[in-house]
Amino acid sequence: MAADEFEYISWLRARTPAHPRVLVGPGDDCAVLAPGTRPQLVTTDMLMDGVDFVLADAGPRRAGWKAMAVNLSDIAAMAGVPVAAVVAVALPAGERRLAEELYAGLRAAADAFAVPVVGGDTNAWAGPLVVSVTLLGEATDRGPVTRAGARPGDWVFVTGPCGGSLLGRHLAVAPRVREALALHAAADLHAMIDVSDGLAADLGHILAESRCGAVLSAAAVPVHPDAVARGRETGKSPLDHALGDGEDFELVFTVSPADGERLLREQPVPGLALTKIGECVDQGLWIEDAGTRRPLAPAGWAHEV
Repeated sequence: MAADEFEYISWLRARTPAHPRVLVGPGDDCAVLAPGTRPQLVTTDMLMDGVDFVLADAGPRRAGWKAMAVNLSDIAAMAGVPVAAVVAVALPAGERRLAEELYAGLRAAADAFAVPVVGGDTNAWAGPLVVSVTLLGEATDRGPVTRAGARPGDWVFVTGPCGGSLLGRHLAVAPRVREALALHAAADLHAMIDVSDGLAADLGHILAESRCGAVLSAAAVPVHPDAVARGRETGKSPLDHALGDGEDFELVFTVSPADGERLLREQPVPGLALTKIGECVDQGLWIEDAGTRRPLAPAGWAHEV
């Protein structure tokens, strides 16, 4: 950056409000948080220009929002409460305005969930923008919801339509934090995950950890209008886009049939249309369409390493 690193840190500190859980915030070697009484949650995601967003198209503010929001979505996936965030950035050299806009996006997403940004690291280099957010959270009194609790006979739900996120929703991530907490209070959630890699792929992660399988109903999978639009561009079916596109950041979860019937009947989360898309079985991942069952590949995004 053209400005001195410490000048930028001072600029950040001046825009960091006090928070009752933060005893020492940005500016020292470590942040100091008041201890909680519940199990702690920790998640981190690194986002890179050219991989997770295209900075020239998205702009730094939307890139910042996404970098914070995807971490909030991870906390939502365990039905947790976000507590504090730490942010590390590698900025293109000489781009102070970019840095300020990026911070505005990060803070906007954090502020939407009353999450203080308590520290991090800032660097500049000749490469593209890289943003790494580490988010701390707490489980509720009911404990965290993991991927490992699904069992044969469970009903599989999703919190909203999927597919076609690359038409813009992948930058306007809406973490289901409040919705997850409401669901956790309303039912015994056996397993849960957020749809980042793709509906089929992320359900596959639940099945792998839970050591069971699932059958999805093709007719029941909620398809986003963006998936229909993408299908017209790609020639793939809207259902294929709904199952494999990813970055919808809806929640997929499993519950007992009794809880599932009650959730469908009561729809306990205002503004959220819960959809039963299948049931857990002993093994495999399958999809039924017009009475025919076939294997379903856990299609979705995967980073090459």
